[in-house]
Amino acid sequence: MISDQNAPNEPSIKIDPKHPNRLIAATNLNNYYISTDTGRTWISNVQSSSFGVWGDPVIEVDTFGNFYYFHLSNPSSGNWIDRIVCQKTTDIGNTWTDGTYTGLNGTKAQDKHWSIVDRKNNNIYLTWTQFDAYASTVSTDSSNILFSRSNDGGNSWSAAKRINKIAGDCIDSDNTVEGATPAVGPNGELFAAWTGPRGIVFNRSFDTGNTWLSDPILVDPFAQDWDFDIPGISRCNGLPVLKCDLSGGPNHGTLYVNWTDQRNGTNDTEVWLSKSTNMGDSWSNPIKVNNDLSGKHQFFSWMDIDQTNGNLYFVYYDRQHYNDTRTDVTIAISLDSGNTFSNEVISDSPFTPDAGIFFGDYTNITAHGGIVRPIWTRLEAGELSIWTDLTPRMATNDTTTIDTTTSMYQIDKDIELKQYPNPSYQTTFVSFKLHEDAQINLALYNQQGEMVLALIQNETKGYGKYIIPIDLAQARLASGTYYCKLSINGEVKTLRVLYLD
Repeated sequence: MISDQNAPNEPSIKIDPKHPNRLIAATNLNNYYISTDTGRTWISNVQSSSFGVWGDPVIEVDTFGNFYYFHLSNPSSGNWIDRIVCQKTTDIGNTWTDGTYTGLNGTKAQDKHWSIVDRKNNNIYLTWTQFDAYASTVSTDSSNILFSRSNDGGNSWSAAKRINKIAGDCIDSDNTVEGATPAVGPNGELFAAWTGPRGIVFNRSFDTGNTWLSDPILVDPFAQDWDFDIPGISRCNGLPVLKCDLSGGPNHGTLYVNWTDQRNGTNDTEVWLSKSTNMGDSWSNPIKVNNDLSGKHQFFSWMDIDQTNGNLYFVYYDRQHYNDTRTDVTIAISLDSGNTFSNEVISDSPFTPDAGIFFGDYTNITAHGGIVRPIWTRLEAGELSIWTDLTPRMATNDTTTIDTTTSMYQIDKDIELKQYPNPSYQTTFVSFKLHEDAQINLALYNQQGEMVLALIQNETKGYGKYIIPIDLAQARLASGTYYCKLSINGEVKTLRVLYLD
């Protein structure tokens, strides 16, 4: 359990790929949580801003390890949810800026945002829904999908740009355009997907968001509405999640959209995946992620890609084992680009939600280097709480195991991996030689086999000797034994590192 204080729901979570021991999570309305030990322990706090903090938390992290907390507004001098607010921390959540914002447009409501960072240039991209008047039934009021970009670490934002062709209504239901999530491609391409009157649609930009397709591409017609009923849940949606594989593996550049719907009946909500291997020009038929036969509810799914290996991870609520509203939490894993899935219940016991208690609009999951941290809401005895799962998930096609008995594990006798001093107290150095151009990955793992610090990720380096400094103190690692794993064109070497703080 991460927290049971302040009625938390609708969680977001993010791991820092550069320092995978660091995570920040957030929940409605204004809670956030910090972990520096890959999610084993958490510090809870409450966010504040002069613009107000009014839920829909989204956590992001940039290439420098700075975290961002995006949320809705409720300013004392302004209008409720009149902008999307971005607060930034450069010290892992110890302090936050008061915030910048985008989308302010008179009294119009700005809602349901999501973000992505381009890890090649550190641009931050944001997509969301603008309502002319939230919940309005007036036919002339409409909803649209907007986009904004920051290229200076969230200090300023480009003018909001509409990227949808067909507007929706403002009711916040099936004919509203909503649920926009952005993704970045391997060469800086920018993508977005959302749903509305046409179903799930997709748009893209090849110039960092300056221009977009005038007519978005249909992913799936969404045979049943995205706003549907689940017994025991006050409201439920099947809004899409868009991701792109940037792992450098066999599915590099593949786009995935994950959602839930009731195409098989109102008593049979399913988790789906569609993928594109041509930049979104065309999409596969829906692939079923959950592995039950039929007739039960799986809902509030979210997905992520471990960009170190291309593995797909999904989290969702699951009722396949019951004939009532008892609910488990399940994680699904695909190691083959969504062709097959393994599903595993990760909650310790089922819980029973209550439609009279707001449960939020999403779960979330983050993954990097085998560290996979889903996050979900639970209701027990009328009290809400937020949970994660700590199971190591080193599921990969790389069958190399970490040697825990020696200080050097050598596959290719011509390439040596060395580390000094050992033991180390503050900074240590890892060195290796290359005799030809090679693709390099270098990372530090704990004794459970989980990555805690990524040093080099899918970089091509030429002939020569390389000395890589590792600031163990700055990484905030606890004293103990770690393993440094070097991959050179798929050849893997591992050595043991003893750190004393």
